[in-house]
Amino acid sequence: MVAVGLVLLFLLTQATTNRNLYEQNYTRLFAVNVVVASILVLVILWIAFRLLKRLQQKKFGSRLLVKLAAVFALAGFAPGMLIYVVSYQFVSRSIESWFDIKVEGALEAGLNLGRSTLEALSSDLAVKTRASAVELAETPSASAALPLERAREAMSVDDLMLWGGSGRLVAAAGQSRYQLTPELPSQQQFRSARTQRFVTWIEGLEDGNSAGTGVARIKVLALVNNSDFGVLAEPRYLLAAKILPSSLVNNALAVSQANREYQERALAREGLRRMYIGTLTLSLFMAVFGSLLLAVVLGNQIARPLLLLADGVREVAAGDLTPKASLAGRDELDGLTRSFADMTQQLSDARQAVQTSMSESNAARANLQTILDNLTAGVLVLDSAGAIASSNPGATRILRVPLAVYEGKRLEDIEGLQSFGHSVQQQFEGFLLHGPERSLDHWQQSFELGTTNTVQVGRLANDVITLVARGAELPDHQRLLVFDDISEIVSAQRSQAWGEVARRLAHEIKNPLTPIQLSAERLEMKLTGKVAAAEQALLTKSVRTIVDQVDAMKRLVNEFRDYARLPAAELKPVDLNALALDVLNLYVNSNVVIMTELDPECPNVKGDAQQLRQVLHNLLQNAQDATTSAGHVDSQHAVVLKTTWQATSQRVRLSVQDSGTGFPEHILKRAFEPYVTTKDKGTGLGLAVVKKIADEHGTRVEIANRMVNGQLAGAQVSLSFAIDRDVKTQLI
Repeated sequence: MVAVGLVLLFLLTQATTNRNLYEQNYTRLFAVNVVVASILVLVILWIAFRLLKRLQQKKFGSRLLVKLAAVFALAGFAPGMLIYVVSYQFVSRSIESWFDIKVEGALEAGLNLGRSTLEALSSDLAVKTRASAVELAETPSASAALPLERAREAMSVDDLMLWGGSGRLVAAAGQSRYQLTPELPSQQQFRSARTQRFVTWIEGLEDGNSAGTGVARIKVLALVNNSDFGVLAEPRYLLAAKILPSSLVNNALAVSQANREYQERALAREGLRRMYIGTLTLSLFMAVFGSLLLAVVLGNQIARPLLLLADGVREVAAGDLTPKASLAGRDELDGLTRSFADMTQQLSDARQAVQTSMSESNAARANLQTILDNLTAGVLVLDSAGAIASSNPGATRILRVPLAVYEGKRLEDIEGLQSFGHSVQQQFEGFLLHGPERSLDHWQQSFELGTTNTVQVGRLANDVITLVARGAELPDHQRLLVFDDISEIVSAQRSQAWGEVARRLAHEIKNPLTPIQLSAERLEMKLTGKVAAAEQALLTKSVRTIVDQVDAMKRLVNEFRDYARLPAAELKPVDLNALALDVLNLYVNSNVVIMTELDPECPNVKGDAQQLRQVLHNLLQNAQDATTSAGHVDSQHAVVLKTTWQATSQRVRLSVQDSGTGFPEHILKRAFEPYVTTKDKGTGLGLAVVKKIADEHGTRVEIANRMVNGQLAGAQVSLSFAIDRDVKTQLI
């Protein structure tokens, strides 16, 4: 607004010295200046209100701003008022001194002198032109060029042209003969020359050429008498043009312009006075307003660094270390703001580095915790006394104890883990006792835990969980214990060992069985009819006993042989539903009812039909035996053979459910090991063969107890088969 006001004020002062600009734009410029001044007044009032408000709120720097504003305002207002009073008196008296009777008379005399001079020159040129016209009256138009040139030189004029009455140029002498289109007099001038015999005018003085940059000419148009008195004779006219001296033209124009302005200002004397006084007053207002704004701006420039520092100190005191604003000036206060900003930036960078380090540490801790939570192995962190500092879900799952509840307690003080904790503590003590002499940075030991969570050393039992544990030393005298349940690995090793045992038993035992049976039968055949009746009965009974036991031994050896020498599976597309129905034909007359729930949506699976048939036989036989042993032979406690198509996982699930007493907990852990059984007369190879065939088929096998309404309702064995690839492509 100050810039706009200064520009408008400059234009207003220019208008006071430029009559045309004054007449056209002074009123509008003055009005716009008044509007700008009013807006500046409002701005100053608003700034003053804000300063008073800051002063009332006792904000830092408000008193300094008020003092600076008052100092600058007084420094601008007092000299301004003094200059205004002096200027007012000077302008008023100067305007009155401009208008004097002597000045007005001198201007009028100069104007008359100029007019007389121009009239004398015009009369002289008119006389010469009329004389030349008389001389050219007898000259034909075709040969008028040369006489016309001689007449121009005799008259001392610049241009001399002979025009026909129709406006056609007959001849020309001087500069006009080089012009393609010389200026043609108007029809009014032709008519005046015809009636008055000649006409005189001056060009170049009526255009306002006060600068003297144009050319003023005296022109005379005279009628040339025609010697041909015919009716069709065309009148001719002689045009003479003479350029006036530039000094004369300039002086005449200057005197005329000065006289005109003097008369105009004399008529508007009072208005001119008001205009100057108004411009002067507005200039004073603009100067005062500018000084006030300058006071506020400069005061703000001085107080701004202090305000920035004060705000920054308060923010830092409140804990806000975000980068602070600074000033780019070269003085000491601006440099102080930059130093303070650099300090806060360094503090912010340090905090950011700490936060980044903490975030990375938290992320690493979270990642480590996620890894620990998803590890199948158990992880315990113990202090130097053996107390639990932390644990992962894998440790709780393996030890079957809610270890999170026992944090802070020693491992050997937890019920059921006394021996395990004591053994672990002994391992750590022996490991730490060697100190730097030890070759490894950890110890490793295997343990066996029963369902009662007691360590059983040196013996195997059906309820034993085998663990392999590793311990290491952590900083701050803490200890790391990592252990894993390797019962399934041990079970697999046992299965492999049983397979080797079965193979050797089948080889070592089967060979002598046939000679024993043949020898007994031959002995009976040789002695039959040669002994008494009592001895004959004893002989027959003994031979029958030997033959039956040999057959039993053969069946047992065959089962071991089949388990050890199970052929490789030949995987082909198999309709599991059709295979199940085919196997069920063999159990039509069984004591236990077998029900089917076959999903018709099941596609073919990849499998060996003969081995899958053996799997179904083993599972159905075990289910019937379990149901019979529980005393359930009615239709309400039937064995259920079930198939299900699982579209989500693209697999077919086969399940066999019985209504028996279920599997004990220790059997569930080792149900697929050879010779692990709950039957009184069983080899324990049924589920072992099922597991081996399932492994050959890449099939998952699961065993679990069924619960109905919170009560044990029997057991269930399930196998999950992959479908045939061609069928899978068709389904997709």
